Amino acid sequence: MKLLHLDSSALGAASVSRQLTAEIVARQKALHPGILVTYRDLAADPALHLTGAHMAARMGATSDDVTINADLVKGNAYMDELFAADVLVIGAPMYNLSIPTPLKAWIDRVAVAGKTFQYTATGPQGLLKGKKAFIASARGGVYSAGSPAAALEHQESYLTGLLAFLGVTDVKVVRAEGIAFGPEAKDAAIAKALQDIEAIAA
Repeated sequence: MKLLHLDSSALGAASVSRQLTAEIVARQKALHPGILVTYRDLAADPALHLTGAHMAARMGATSDDVTINADLVKGNAYMDELFAADVLVIGAPMYNLSIPTPLKAWIDRVAVAGKTFQYTATGPQGLLKGKKAFIASARGGVYSAGSPAAALEHQESYLTGLLAFLGVTDVKVVRAEGIAFGPEAKDAAIAKALQDIEAIAA
């Protein structure tokens, strides 16, 4: 069994989403002894954002740009790691109502027609069947369903929708929100998220 662990927060050791992904991975290790973990710190070592050169390479063009070629190798590794994983653990703090750009750059390398999804006569079809995903969500405000700011939430909804588009429908969100509302609110939000992680049964 293999697990792909992705962090994307720019806050390093101060990151709540990193704290939560570490706990989720530890829980998975406890539940599945011997699970193999591949780790990517997308914030520390981000892929480039897509350019025309990247798109040309997908169509079979060659490049003599050393930077682009190295980045293409990284993107291919992202795809290989995703295909190999049985479980995904994705650290996704909310940045400006959405996700961090390094995580979006990762998505743009793995959401590829003909590889992770395909178009059919009845619409798009995800090709990543049988995988499970955990999203560690951290956000300063409160955007969950029923809150006044719920319509501004484009972080969890984007990720769960994207994963479903790729065929990953077994997704659990572990959320710590309102962490900018003061130390007590932050501690309470983290404590609740840790309880949710401890309750993960598989």
